[in-house]
Amino acid sequence: MHKPSIYGFTFDQLTGWLGEHGHKPSRARQVWDWLYRKRVTAFEAMTDVNGACLALLAEHFEIQTLGEHTKQESADGTIKFLLKLQDGNLIETVLMRHKFGLSVCVTTQVGCNIGCSFCASGLLAKSRDLTSGEIVGQIMKVQLHQDAAQQGDLVSHIVVMGIGEPFDNFENMVDFIETVKDHKGLAIGARHITVSTSGLADKIVAFTDRNLGVNLAVSLHAPNNELRTRIMKINRAIPIEPLMKAIDYYLSKNKRRVTLEYILLKDVNDRKEHALQLAELVGDRRQLVNVNLIPYNPVDEHSQYQRSEQESIRIFYDTLKKQSVSVSVRLEHGTDIDAACGQLRSKQIKATV
Repeated sequence: MHKPSIYGFTFDQLTGWLGEHGHKPSRARQVWDWLYRKRVTAFEAMTDVNGACLALLAEHFEIQTLGEHTKQESADGTIKFLLKLQDGNLIETVLMRHKFGLSVCVTTQVGCNIGCSFCASGLLAKSRDLTSGEIVGQIMKVQLHQDAAQQGDLVSHIVVMGIGEPFDNFENMVDFIETVKDHKGLAIGARHITVSTSGLADKIVAFTDRNLGVNLAVSLHAPNNELRTRIMKINRAIPIEPLMKAIDYYLSKNKRRVTLEYILLKDVNDRKEHALQLAELVGDRRQLVNVNLIPYNPVDEHSQYQRSEQESIRIFYDTLKKQSVSVSVRLEHGTDIDAACGQLRSKQIKATV
């Protein structure tokens, strides 16, 4: 029987668990430091932790439960890790190099049930949620790779945009955020963490109420219900109106913008009329949201879609600008190794699992 990863504890949870087993809070601080500052991969390496505590931890937990199956490196320096879970399932994690530092895109589920018609991740139905330890383990796997390469750079930014719908794995995702934010460990700032959702309105409200301080991105991809339902089946259950109401609730409680993600699909949602409809939808939220335009990345199984022409992207961008909507175009990373937005679902997964 597999033992879970100790990364699955937040600091408070680890303190409480050790306390239940007769250990003082100072012991949790020691263990936490070894895990996230010194980044050891074996309990016996924690040389200043007493033997009884180490034996207890080793009896109940492992540290890293993810194995590296394969690794691909893009011409732009992006690295896609295909990681093997204890049950044999495979997931993907992506390291991106920016001028501002190292960013990691983490996965939250094995497969995805949202089923966006342009996205590779939903080609495999969700089989289970990842534990918080498996999500934290992705960050640690990437950081240990950096350590081994003696590059010295620390992971500084996280985007929860990999395989799966993060808000469909809500509690584990929240514990993950609490762990990576903790100032005694990885200390990744809340403003450097972005969680993306396809639009689970009730979970956006719950997320807001947790007051985690991290950034929110919403996969919108269409300016009206008819078109959004066509390309995103979730819109049948949660149309744009309740989604925007939930976004308004988030905006009312946070002093930061929401990102509206918009993948541009040739002759589907990329016309000037769509940009004008999107500007109308944004409405008086113009100072509170940013529209992030995403050039479509090819997926073999979704051959009905093509990337918008550069001229169409320019017109869409300029139309939003003229309507005083804050807009940007996402910089692409790892397209040549199927690691870019919408491409995560390794071609090896279907054959292996």
